[in-house]
Amino acid sequence: MNNRIHNFSAGPSTLPTSVVQEMQENLLSYQGSGMSVMEMSHRGDLFMEIIEEARTRIRRLYGLSDAYDVLFVHGGASLQFAMVPMNFIGEGESADYIETGTWSTKAITEVRIQNKGVRVVASSGDREFTYIPEAFDFSPEARFVHITTNNTIRGTQWHALPETDGVPLIADMSSDILSRPVDMDRFGMIYGGAQKNMGPSGTAVVILRKDFVERIPQALPTMLSYRTYVEKESMFNTPATFPIYAISLVTKWLEETMGGLAAMEAVNRRKASKLYGVIDEDDFYEGTAEKNDRSLMNATFRLRQRELEPVFVKQSLEAGFAGLKGHKSVGGLRASIYNAVSEASVDVLCDFMDAFRRKHR
Repeated sequence: MNNRIHNFSAGPSTLPTSVVQEMQENLLSYQGSGMSVMEMSHRGDLFMEIIEEARTRIRRLYGLSDAYDVLFVHGGASLQFAMVPMNFIGEGESADYIETGTWSTKAITEVRIQNKGVRVVASSGDREFTYIPEAFDFSPEARFVHITTNNTIRGTQWHALPETDGVPLIADMSSDILSRPVDMDRFGMIYGGAQKNMGPSGTAVVILRKDFVERIPQALPTMLSYRTYVEKESMFNTPATFPIYAISLVTKWLEETMGGLAAMEAVNRRKASKLYGVIDEDDFYEGTAEKNDRSLMNATFRLRQRELEPVFVKQSLEAGFAGLKGHKSVGGLRASIYNAVSEASVDVLCDFMDAFRRKHR
């Protein structure tokens, strides 16, 4: 696959080349079965082995105890925005949400649509979501505290979890799931769409503490109740078979090639350090997130000469780099350096940015 581009897209994003090659090799006949994973029965032995391997590897990577279930749920993270309050905020109850960007705002909107109780206990909207808040007013009666651990559009990330005085956290980890170890004892639930760090779009991974299931009301639509996914082991209906297959291969790569989440985090820190080093060298580039809260996954930046930004995007694509245009809602530039983006790709991007600076200074 020598014609692979350096892919810095925010999602769907790049996958490990070895994973894509393995999928290609098995595309027509998985393990000599004569059929693709896309064609086989989701209840057959072959696919049951695939989904169990994906589940088991996620459990090992996070060191999950038996207190947690690993689920595969349709609809990506956006559906979870609605399912979380539907399942876990009862009548007369409330949850605390921290607003740190577009996706946390969308999650709060879904609570309000259902007329559920929600308190926004902190927001960084006063400075265009360029930082992570540090002061909170949590309620001890809150059913949970919801955070978005990494903010793809504005390029901020939680580097330390908020102290919640025992109230469990629920976290949207769509863009940094499986990128670093986490203290799972702090969480009642984490969730993330697959298409950034785990595989293609089409499913979400949900890690749910079992005692949370006891809170779920019975009178919910079947496919909108986490109880269904727990009791039927994510197999009530046909799951997203090919994305789950990809997740099984990506988690194998994380374990066996990268050496686990602590080793993966070290690589991610090196990549981010190199990229931010180029951005901070002088005032030609300008980082948009406050330095202490910068994301290890999404580096957002501008050019001091704004008129050069479309030139940068055009020339970077011509040079073999994809996905460097910022989100349409904020403009600017963004390099998403998820797990599968290699250090070599980051090095080449840094060289390109240096050359672009010298040419246009």
